[in-house]
Amino acid sequence: MSEAPKGLVFNIQKFSLHDGPGIRTIVFLKGCPLACIWCSNPEGQSRAPELIHRCDRCIGTDECDRCVAACTGQAIRKDGHGGVVVDRDRCDGCGDCAEVCPSQALELSGQWLSVDEVLRIVDEDDAFYARSGGGLTLSGGEPLSQGAFALALLRAARSRGVDTAIETSGLCKWKTMREAASLADQIIFDLKCIDGAKHERATGVSNAKILENFRKLREEFPEVEVVVRTPIIPGINDSAEDIGAIAAFIEEAGGASAYEVLPYHGFGEPKYEKLGKHYRLSHLEPPSAERMHELNEIATRFRPAF
Repeated sequence: MSEAPKGLVFNIQKFSLHDGPGIRTIVFLKGCPLACIWCSNPEGQSRAPELIHRCDRCIGTDECDRCVAACTGQAIRKDGHGGVVVDRDRCDGCGDCAEVCPSQALELSGQWLSVDEVLRIVDEDDAFYARSGGGLTLSGGEPLSQGAFALALLRAARSRGVDTAIETSGLCKWKTMREAASLADQIIFDLKCIDGAKHERATGVSNAKILENFRKLREEFPEVEVVVRTPIIPGINDSAEDIGAIAAFIEEAGGASAYEVLPYHGFGEPKYEKLGKHYRLSHLEPPSAERMHELNEIATRFRPAF
């Protein structure tokens, strides 16, 4: 008998109103095959636990150096100015330093949880799901990159009568997507741009498999509610041609329950420094209200009626 899978979870967010119908609990799984330059959850990209370093919370090495002593891999050292530096190349994500940090300046992002452990948290808000039509949403990262765990979690939630939704980039094995579609009440599918070269520059990967999976999804599961979303990133996919091409593709591939265009925001930028990463869009301004209105009009014009 095979061992029940565990999943690497980096956040469980309750009382969400934006990622599926009703009041939702969102389970964020680590690991993503894309590296979108605007990613608002950079802690979800890696397939391994990562150390978050909040410099502003550190009480200083004059008062405390527990993390330095706890790190057997010598990934943490004093910076000579009363703080500490994390050597990301040496850090193995063990979390020993975070366990002894009294101010929570160090925190490990990513915890291995079983299906039952996640569902115990989800079940705490069962009354809210029943009243609002809400439920469980899997997000990430790319939740289907942890296919065995994601499918086991969806299957267990369905058996308990919990409404299920998935937020996906669409880049995964079709076998995984196919089974997930049979277990989800709603799929929120990101389509970032149709132009393959532009997609690869912005995300680091080709969109060929993504588009193929979307076509197969609509062909084999026309009854499943699919909401398509496009984050509007100025200078990348904010032209009328970009959104027109996506909307036309959706229509040609079999349609969708809705097509939503969402304005870029930089709310995830502070996370990059805490992870020792560089945010490439630090000076990018969100699209104007007028621009979003124009693009939404294009999306609405092509949106199929369901």
